[in-house]
Amino acid sequence: MRANIHPNWNPEAKVTCACGETFTTGSTVPSIRVEICSKCHPFFTGQQKFIDTLGQVDKFYKKTEIAKVKQEERKKVLEARKSRIDDKKKERPTLKDLLMQARKHAPS
Repeated sequence: MRANIHPNWNPEAKVTCACGETFTTGSTVPSIRVEICSKCHPFFTGQQKFIDTLGQVDKFYKKTEIAKVKQEERKKVLEARKSRIDDKKKERPTLKDLLMQARKHAPS
């Protein structure tokens, strides 16, 4: 094994949880801060707990609301486009109508 390439080992590293629990373990850093531990994790406590540290759930809800609004706007645009096309089709006579007019005006 090569000398002087490995990090220093701290056998008494202090781990501090956001709930206030502290315990010691071995690590390469002297102190560690964690958001959740076995004292407050829902798997160990049996209680469901909602943890959203960065507001990611709120960000997701905002994105879904924006997507719903955009989808409704897109639906309105497509309906307006379809109604314009239908109006243009109604204004133009069909081939059958043109042939009937041609028969009426054709000399017998």
